[in-house]
Amino acid sequence: MQELLVDFITSLDGYGAAEGWPGFWGLHVPEYLGWLDQQPEQDYTILMGANTYRLMYGFAAGVEGSESGEAPTDEEASFIELTNASKVVFSSTLQPPLPWANTRLISSDAVEAVREMKQEGDSPMRTLGSVSLCRSLLKAGLVDRFRVVIFPFITGSTGTDPIYDGIPDVALDMIASRTFDGRLQLLEYVPTVLAGAPGATHGS
Repeated sequence: MQELLVDFITSLDGYGAAEGWPGFWGLHVPEYLGWLDQQPEQDYTILMGANTYRLMYGFAAGVEGSESGEAPTDEEASFIELTNASKVVFSSTLQPPLPWANTRLISSDAVEAVREMKQEGDSPMRTLGSVSLCRSLLKAGLVDRFRVVIFPFITGSTGTDPIYDGIPDVALDMIASRTFDGRLQLLEYVPTVLAGAPGATHGS
């Protein structure tokens, strides 16, 4: 059985991005960027939806089109690595072939496809953004690890992509935690989807 990791970065109040803010909320701390470069999950197959694909491919294509001759920045290097990684996109609107290298398109039901990939695939998997996809995978009980890196900002006025809206009640057993540069907090859990609140009674 292959592992599935759901991986998010969020503001403290649970937003995946914020209008007008730069990537990583403008906080490119060296320890966190170094950890990203050394993740053991770099060899995982990356799962994403159509919106994330369009966004990330746009960034990656811009990096590929840059020929300054200078060494790539950390951000550019991360998109080069992403281009080289094995990727699967779930979409009923995109049409093959996809132009991003090493990317496979699946138009059928994502939950059933991932369930089959977990049982019969030859690579562990992790998500990239794609909040709706991650919600579906969590609801289906397919997620083995849930990891979030929390950036020290509250974006109540500008936040977009609320991560937890629509996710069922989930119990989380912590398996790892870490602080980067004294500012960013990594929390990693094994999730268990709950039928309801633990103290609730059901029935008539």
